[in-house]
Amino acid sequence: MNITVVGLGYVGMSLSVLLSQRHQVTALDINEETVKLVNQKKSPIQDQEIDDFLKNKKLNLSATSDIEVAYKNADYIIVATPTDYDLDTNRFNTSSIEKVIKEATFFNSKALIVIKSTLPVGYTKTFVESNNYKNIVFSPEFLREGKALYDNLHPSRIIVGEKSARAQSFANLLLECSFKENVDILLTDSTEAEAIKLFSNAYLAMRVAFFNELDTYAYLKNLDTGDVIRGVCLDPRIGNHYNNPSFGYGGYCLPKDSKQLSANYFDVPQNIISSIVESNSTRKDFIADQIIGMKPKCVGIFKLVMKSNSDNFRSSSIQGVMKRVKAKGIEVIVYEPNLNEERFFNSRVINDLNEFKSLADIIISNRKDSDLSDVEGKVFTRDVTNID
Repeated sequence: MNITVVGLGYVGMSLSVLLSQRHQVTALDINEETVKLVNQKKSPIQDQEIDDFLKNKKLNLSATSDIEVAYKNADYIIVATPTDYDLDTNRFNTSSIEKVIKEATFFNSKALIVIKSTLPVGYTKTFVESNNYKNIVFSPEFLREGKALYDNLHPSRIIVGEKSARAQSFANLLLECSFKENVDILLTDSTEAEAIKLFSNAYLAMRVAFFNELDTYAYLKNLDTGDVIRGVCLDPRIGNHYNNPSFGYGGYCLPKDSKQLSANYFDVPQNIISSIVESNSTRKDFIADQIIGMKPKCVGIFKLVMKSNSDNFRSSSIQGVMKRVKAKGIEVIVYEPNLNEERFFNSRVINDLNEFKSLADIIISNRKDSDLSDVEGKVFTRDVTNID
């Protein structure tokens, strides 16, 4: 097959590598530097499996910024462009998807367009009907940042939002390129597929929020958070996973997806969904209050990234804590190896770790790190198990 993947973030890059094991993949991106890196067999994102496959596997993968070259011979066009949440409209900004579809159909009216970007519930059905498009399906992805290719190689499930032979063919395409033999495939209508994606991420956000609120209680009541969590999670119905306290859920997906789902509930009775969104703000308020209460003169932010083995700090919870601390007039400095700027949100970026540790009265770190072992008395973290 000739497959075009549009957008080389975590979703697009992992799918490009996955599918290029067995098919000819053309990766399309507007960023010339990203295109150049991929053609040099270098990953534009931090992902260990992607790095390994680009260096050591035989892949039929090329990248381009030329839309005509990318679209004209494609059998499948997979859309993986960002859909950021717009606070003004209370919904995802789907303009990049609409632009891709318009351009793709101009050069190639026969290819099946598969939207992998996250959408509001009901978007695909309305868009297809209002524009009289025939060759568009939605298929949600379920990937972790930093483990995107691994999760595509070992999928938890494959879902395609159409009950048809072509939807089954696309599901088989993904399955045949994975390493996992037994994978559940579910074909649904597009609206149900969109809901599956948002409810899945809302549940994960809810689980993070639950254990964070458990930790808030334990902290204020002088209980051992680790013991309480271990005891609770010995119940197999709860399970010992996704339970390590943090400063709040962050990253690209959980914050925006939980907000979008809450917005989709505008005419539906609910309590839990909006509380998931509110709980994340409450947690960051609580963490910031503990820092402020210690009356530091200088607070060090140790790494902005959401978790280990990631180069992404979009919507990371520690940024929310940082902004709250700065609002009280406390000096904040930042140590983040992925930053090249001298300042971040008008705070000094200290590239020398030893200097950073000496300047900060308190160092806040979302996760424990061996680099801070010599200043452990300065470190404030809620990390219990050192697992993301």
